[in-house]
Amino acid sequence: MKLPIMTILASLLAGCAAPNFSQPVIDTPSAFKEASIQTAADGSRWVTARPAEQQPRGEWWRAFGDPVLDELIADATRSNANLALAAARVKQARAITGIAEADRVPQVDLAVGAQRARSAPAELGIPAGSPVAPQTTYRAHLMASYEVDLFGRVSSNVAAASADADAAEASYRSVLLALQADVAQHYFLLRATDAELETLARTVQTREENVKVNQRRFDLGDIGEFDLARALTELSTTRADAIGLQQRRVTTEHALAVLLGKPAASYTVEASSLLDNTRMPAIPPGLPSTLLERRPDIAAAQRIMEAANARIGIARSAMFPALNINAAGGGVAGNFPDVLTMTGRSWVLGALLAAPVIDGGRRRADVTRSEAVLEESVAAYRHSVLTAFAEVEDNLAGLRILHSQSTQIEDALISARRSAELAHKLYDAGRSNYLELLDAERNLATVERSAVQLRGNRAISTVALIRALGGGWDVPRS
Repeated sequence: MKLPIMTILASLLAGCAAPNFSQPVIDTPSAFKEASIQTAADGSRWVTARPAEQQPRGEWWRAFGDPVLDELIADATRSNANLALAAARVKQARAITGIAEADRVPQVDLAVGAQRARSAPAELGIPAGSPVAPQTTYRAHLMASYEVDLFGRVSSNVAAASADADAAEASYRSVLLALQADVAQHYFLLRATDAELETLARTVQTREENVKVNQRRFDLGDIGEFDLARALTELSTTRADAIGLQQRRVTTEHALAVLLGKPAASYTVEASSLLDNTRMPAIPPGLPSTLLERRPDIAAAQRIMEAANARIGIARSAMFPALNINAAGGGVAGNFPDVLTMTGRSWVLGALLAAPVIDGGRRRADVTRSEAVLEESVAAYRHSVLTAFAEVEDNLAGLRILHSQSTQIEDALISARRSAELAHKLYDAGRSNYLELLDAERNLATVERSAVQLRGNRAISTVALIRALGGGWDVPRS
């Protein structure tokens, strides 16, 4: 008889346990397509990190060599509201794990109390109106209860809570990386805007000088009113562009204030342009397989899958009997000192095996729901991985294209400056008209603005690539 009983018990235990977690198989390319055509490292001190989810993200922003950026990210890490929210969620998840772990040990409670009561004569079986004295009763009991984890409900609940806590921690790291990247991108956008404003300021100064020269020549009768009107038009148009650009700077500054956890009304960033020599580190993208370990959002998605898998075990265990053992011991007496004496002692010991009989398919439906939740989390994980690969490829391609554009725009800048210089000489000598000079100056202003915008875009795209790769590099301190 023992063999069939053991076989049945083994089958029951296996049937209600959580299924073994199986990592979804994803077709990972051997290398990033864009990585093979990236420019070589430019001497920056970047090294590829050891692929490990728990490793520090590294102070990657120091690779830009900008102390102002270092200070901004430090301020944001201390004061950002979203980061504080994510940290609070980690604490909650860890506390829930502690609650689940508590079910592994017996629960013990102590109850001490007193009661004074007077019964009615009829309750005591004596004639009505008979005197009944009130009585005081003192009680002290130590009670214990324990659920025997026959079918894995407790262990599955602990596994699910632990995976949820790991997911919350990975989400915190994801929020931290996103915050650092957002601060860096807003900072570089602000600096690029300042550089663009400086370019427009020089253009306005040139336009003002042109107006003065044309006004003087018009007064002398050397030129007609047409050239003067065009000069005034170009001056007003350039001033309008500069005023419009101020709006972008203001909104960027306000967004940076929010990231730093400061009121926008009381936060101001001094104007400072993005210089030509701003360090743009070349980023080693590594292998696509390590991306799954570096990105904290993918780590969070994986932990969510593990939690969903463990909850299948919880749902399955609800279909089987639950065994609870209860015990209590103490004493009851009319005087408190007699409560713990042998004459007032009392105890109880019991076990309760409860099993569902008819539930209308509720528990079976809960198992099906849990399995569907796992399928959903697997699909979300696959989507996160594919999105991560696409983001890396997008930013690698973006940096490659921006690098090529920058090379061309630098050549265009040299020729545009030479063209404007020659146009001024010809116009001053009376060998060309004002429209030709204006066209050369307008072309120079456009190329200068494009060069500034490209520098800003390269910095922002570099940060975006770092974020897409999950950070994960350490910059050695000098």
